[in-house]
Amino acid sequence: MAENFLDILLALIIILVAAKASGYVSLRLRQPSVLGELLAGVILGPTVLNMVHTWPVFQNSQVVLEEFITLMAEIGVILLMLLAGLELQLSELMKTGKVAVLAGTSGVMLPLGLGWTTAALFGTGHVEGLFVGLALSATSVSISAQTLLEMGVLRSRVGLGLLGAAVFDDVLVILLLSISFILVGGSAQGMEDVLITLLRMAGYFGGTAVLGIWLVPRLVSWVDRLPISQGTMASVLALTLFFAWAAEVVGGIATITGAFLVGLFLARLPFHARIEEGISTLAYSLFVPIFFVNIGLAVNLRAISGSTWWLALAITAVAIFSKIAGCGLGAKLGGFRNREALQLGIGMVSRGEVGLIVAAFALSESLISLQNFSMVVFTVIAATLLTPPMLRQAFRKELRKRTAVSP
Repeated sequence: MAENFLDILLALIIILVAAKASGYVSLRLRQPSVLGELLAGVILGPTVLNMVHTWPVFQNSQVVLEEFITLMAEIGVILLMLLAGLELQLSELMKTGKVAVLAGTSGVMLPLGLGWTTAALFGTGHVEGLFVGLALSATSVSISAQTLLEMGVLRSRVGLGLLGAAVFDDVLVILLLSISFILVGGSAQGMEDVLITLLRMAGYFGGTAVLGIWLVPRLVSWVDRLPISQGTMASVLALTLFFAWAAEVVGGIATITGAFLVGLFLARLPFHARIEEGISTLAYSLFVPIFFVNIGLAVNLRAISGSTWWLALAITAVAIFSKIAGCGLGAKLGGFRNREALQLGIGMVSRGEVGLIVAAFALSESLISLQNFSMVVFTVIAATLLTPPMLRQAFRKELRKRTAVSP
């Protein structure tokens, strides 16, 4: 046990130093720091150095180390989405309802259809192609939110629309996953299962809205007045973890949605800036860097070989194009200008935990092969790596204006 603990300490040192150093280099190259942290994970992972599995120092603690890093990364993405919510006002986000629905819907259906078709063209069966398409449909807004935060445009019209569309995207993908599994499995109670899924989501969002608007701000304000050491931060963390837990257990949706909603509710407090500062210190000094590095640690480009590389490259191209085109079209129909629609579409390119959840679920049910699962993981990583520099390029005019007015 003591040996495992020492190995964990050493791994944390390596990950944190690599993340911060690569993030600094990325900034010096005029790229978001998140890009460097993601690449640090790829280098430390099975693709290059394979730190956890081949370094002699970690020989006796591989399983424990992998589980620990993954759990720390999960907390990291929860805190990241809490911070994204704290940056916004619920009233501002509600104004993006039309864009969120249109961009979220078209940004799911187009990747689903094109991903399914592309997989079929390469000889993949229809069932397997369906779940490959579903995995491509899910957006991970955490990468884009961090990039927009760094650039100072998260509260822009595009940033607000992006976050709203991502929440709708998450709900729609989980619902389609439930329906697809029911149809493939041929369940006799199919419609009943779909209804239960809808009721769980509606119940979670309804309950969260009531608690979040009326109870959460009052509870944190009350704790803030008590003579408890760091009581405010502790109460915020406890509430965030609870709503994240309930999102998946009660609502059947991703934990990050619950964390994001708590941030929105707490943003209404007069001392929300103090909360944001405290959470930022905790998140960016430890948990968030581990989250970004862990994404790279999860991919093994060596597992893709032969003709699967062509499918992986084709699926990756489809994944990028379909999100930009689908979400961009929805944003345009929702009233965005051409440039804003393109920026929102690029921001939705990043894939992540929801897509991996879909792929892992399909693999566990023997609905996709291990090789195609590796291909989906490669696509998720590639899309995630490409999103930050693409976003920075898309917002280059806004960045130039900010630089021009800076003292």
